[in-house]
Amino acid sequence: MANAIPLPQGESRWGPALAIVAVLVLLAVLPRHIQIMPAWVSYVVVLAILVPMAAITLSAGNTLFWLRAERTVIVLFAGAYVVNTALELADMIGILSLGPPETRAATLLSSSLAIWVTNVLAFAMLYWQIDRGGPAARKNGENPPDWLFPQAATPDIASPGWRPFFLDYLSLAYNTATAFSPTDVLPLSQRAKMLTMLESAISLLTLVIVAARAVNAVP
Repeated sequence: MANAIPLPQGESRWGPALAIVAVLVLLAVLPRHIQIMPAWVSYVVVLAILVPMAAITLSAGNTLFWLRAERTVIVLFAGAYVVNTALELADMIGILSLGPPETRAATLLSSSLAIWVTNVLAFAMLYWQIDRGGPAARKNGENPPDWLFPQAATPDIASPGWRPFFLDYLSLAYNTATAFSPTDVLPLSQRAKMLTMLESAISLLTLVIVAARAVNAVP
């Protein structure tokens, strides 16, 4: 069997692309959740992320421009997400305090689910792009790690040449949002620690305060 052709972009984009589309579909069918921005903004953002991913996948030559475009769009998306989430949480607290009792539970539970799922995806994408400079830089081993994965800490039991892929960062983001702290993956750099703290804080406020109060909002 012939050896696989090495990917200049570091790894396939099918995983993150499918995750983005899945979350967009979930937000589209989720009823009565709070949206600060118009629905069309989400479609524009998704398209802006998928275009450089598709270009990177289809490009057979130098992908440096599209790699930089992908990284820039994802970082901008993550920053806009944090601002949007803060506004949505403030709106949810207002509904919790002032909204009609019969609408509080459904709206707040639906909104908290939307925020939590988007929180996991946004930070997974950010971790994936930031750690060691991104997928392509990780392949070349150009930068020190921002997170220490168990496989890197115990290379004797890991596959030869192991490096993290998008699914590893999605698992990291899920565990951080669920346990409110990193579990088996340790943040090493200051930016990694700040990002995991921020994700945990958003998840904690959403799940523990807002979602828990929403359950008790039924008259």
